[in-house]
Formats: sequence, C-alpha cells, structure tokens
Amino acid sequence: MSGRFVKGAFVSIRASFYVDGFNLYHAINDLNAPYLKWNNLWMLASTLIPSRSEELVKVTLCTAFYPNDSGKRARHEKYIRAQQHFGVEVIMGHYVHEDMDCRSCQAIWRKPTEKETDINIALALVDDAHMDLFDHAYLVTNDSDQAATAKLFAKRFPLKKLTSVSPPGRRHSQHILGAGAASALITAKHLERSVMDPMIEDEKGLIVRPYEYAPPAGWVHPKDRPQKA
Repeated sequence: MSGRFVKGAFVSIRASFYVDGFNLYHAINDLNAPYLKWNNLWMLASTLIPSRSEELVKVTLCTAFYPNDSGKRARHEKYIRAQQHFGVEVIMGHYVHEDMDCRSCQAIWRKPTEKETDINIALALVDDAHMDLFDHAYLVTNDSDQAATAKLFAKRFPLKKLTSVSPPGRRHSQHILGAGAASALITAKHLERSVMDPMIEDEKGLIVRPYEYAPPAGWVHPKDRPQKA
C-alpha cells in the first residue's frame, strides 16, 4: 500500500489511530517515568506512521474516569482536554462496581470494573472503515479481545490495512496478528517526542500539567535538544 489514486491524482494513504487508553496508560506506568503519561496522542501517532506515504487523519481515544479518586479524576480530565485540543476524538466509557468475595477468608468487597472501552474501540474502527474515513487503521492495544475486531475488519474491508500497535514493554497479541494485522511498537523514545508542554491554552483557558507528570530535573524535550551535525 503506497498511496491512492483519486480521480486520476495520486494522494497519500489516510491513517487513523484507535487507542485503548487503559492499555496504554498501564504500559507507560510500568516504565516508572510518569512524565511520559503527559503525551500528545496526535503527535505520538504522527511519529509512528511513514510520513512520506501516509497522512494522519484521525486519532480516537477510548477511556473512562476511574471512580472515587478525585486526584486521578482531575489529572484525567486535564489529559482529555489536552487531547481534544490537539484534535483527538475521545469516547468515554464508564465503571461499574461488581461484588467480589474470597472463598478462603469470606471477605466481601465491591470492585470497580471498567466497561465499554473494548466495544467502543471496535465500533469506532469498524464504523470509520464503513464510512471510508481511512485506508490504514492502527489499533493501539495488546488486548486479545480485539482479535474479533481484527477478524471482522479483514473480512469486511480487504482493501484496507490494519496494524496492531503494542504499547511500550508489551508483547503483541498473537490473536490479533493471527487475523492478518501487521505490527508496530511504541517505544519510550516515541513517547518522549510526544510529551506536551507544561501549559496548554484551549478555548476554556489554560490546561496546567499535573505536578505528578513533571519531567525529572535536567530533562530536555527532544525538539529542544541540539541537533547532531
């Protein structure tokens, strides 16, 4: 897939990204570099596509607010505002509390469980393919539940391409790859290049980076580092 002809003219391949927010977040969390969480998903996607042959046309983030934690909620709200400012479409799911019990100690508790993210990703990807919004879809998750999405995509849209993008430090889902998807990997360097500024201004005012996401002392953004001769 090197490009498309539209009315006799050669145009770039249209690339679209579908991001499992929790899958990516937990992978970044395991890197023990909190500043990488403050990332611009549109910029991240731009660093992953072949710039000479593809044009990024859409980025979709599927996520949900974790309940009963005001700090997490505030950080998440800022992150979502920043993503929307840069053109990312955000689709929200929700949490429910499920009853859990321990057979050994007889303890009973309610566990918050995220709902809708998986189905929101699948629906967004297939719906956008149906509307012919892209030629190449990038699926950012290693969740094997999305293998069903990949299988349906391959069956219904044989002229379009799907690439499975594994979050940093994670292995690809072999079930997704087994459905014919190509593979790509997000690295810490990709995330560094996509780190957002400490303050972003949108139509509502300033979005100030949470102090928990401040980079370590002496860190310099790749765009501000001296260029090698």
